[in-house]
Amino acid sequence: MQRVVSVVAHLGFRLQALPPALCRPLSCAQDVLRRTPLYDFHLAHGGKMVAFAGWSLPVQYRDSHTDSHLHTRQHCSLFDVSHMLQISVPAAEAVHLATALLKNPEVKLAGLAARDSLRLEAGLCLYGNDIDEHTTPVEGSLSWTLGKRRRAAMDFPGAKVIVPQLKGKVQRRRVGLMCEGAPMRAHSPILNMEGTKIGTVTSGCPSPSLKKNVAMGYVPCEYSRPGTMLLVEVRRKQQMAVVSKMPFVSTNYYTLK
Repeated sequence: MQRVVSVVAHLGFRLQALPPALCRPLSCAQDVLRRTPLYDFHLAHGGKMVAFAGWSLPVQYRDSHTDSHLHTRQHCSLFDVSHMLQISVPAAEAVHLATALLKNPEVKLAGLAARDSLRLEAGLCLYGNDIDEHTTPVEGSLSWTLGKRRRAAMDFPGAKVIVPQLKGKVQRRRVGLMCEGAPMRAHSPILNMEGTKIGTVTSGCPSPSLKKNVAMGYVPCEYSRPGTMLLVEVRRKQQMAVVSKMPFVSTNYYTLK
């Protein structure tokens, strides 16, 4: 993925993101859903709209989820994040900007489905699924977000709990998991090789890039080493899974110089 271009608009709302698993097709109640400035633009380009966190957003377009995912990896995609309050352009200019960007033959539209599988391959957390207000950066394998100065100064919320965790051990850690067979999904139980439940999957899906199933979840520290064999219960059946390093697919983020 060379870059994902985000078109955003000036909106006065702030909502937490929810996973595509919680999306539902639009019904007769669709008029109560908020619409981004690109709503009509999505429909005109074949967007399949679903209800997502109180908004009407495209889950995919005319291309399949897999094709959209792989195109984003290889080229460039445009995703509407107006609902996330990442403000860059006035609402009135959103359609004009999106239209201009699509004139580049490398750029295609991407929906919620591709966004979710791409962030999972990159090992990125979805708030409300993989992390929440009860998760520390150490438990969430996000210690890299705390710079040396802040660690020394302990001048951030939760420092009295988090800094000792950096120097010691925590009871659980977020890990990557890979398996074959049925895909792992959120809430799937994670078990040790003796069949005892030790954790829970927080996100999971088939990886279009790897042709394997990938997931994230929390396990006790003693089971967090890459290469550790575990069991995951999917559809009431146990299957083998292995703790894997993240990101599952090497990242190639575009950053401004």
